[in-house]
Amino acid sequence: MKNLLFILLIAAFAFLAIFFYWQLDTTKSELALQNQRILDRDTKIYKQDKLVDSLQKQLSGAPNASQSADTIELMPPPSAQFMDELGSLSEADLNRLQKKGLRNPEADLKNDLMKKQQQFIPVKGTVGGTMTIRDIRILNDRYALAYFEDGHNGGNLILKYAVEGGKISWKVLDSYSM
Repeated sequence: MKNLLFILLIAAFAFLAIFFYWQLDTTKSELALQNQRILDRDTKIYKQDKLVDSLQKQLSGAPNASQSADTIELMPPPSAQFMDELGSLSEADLNRLQKKGLRNPEADLKNDLMKKQQQFIPVKGTVGGTMTIRDIRILNDRYALAYFEDGHNGGNLILKYAVEGGKISWKVLDSYSM
């Protein structure tokens, strides 16, 4: 009888040990799953915070550290400074351009013109210089003004643009070389 009681006691302890080990294993796997979910949420929040910071920098005019290689920051020379109020898109202009497929209208227009600039500049560079656009002002939802130079000579362009389905087409209306 003592042996039977001893065997039952050992069997009960073995059952409890197996039960608690199973509970521990289940809890560990649930904890790992929850940790992964938290990590995924933290990653999403980090990416969203980074996007918000980037958009706030764009709105404030600060340069963005993650700009692509084909994005150029325009720094006009002091001799070609436009009036500060010239070249600011209104909210209505921004909304119209966004409806036509531009995510960030002013930046998208400037970057597109910079990529296509060589086909619009009417004069060639002198003394080894290359004519390039140095400053762009988007006047409204149809027109832009650009200053170009090669370091020796310069000029201005008045351009008309159209946006359809996110595609931008440009037309030179007038140009002036100094």
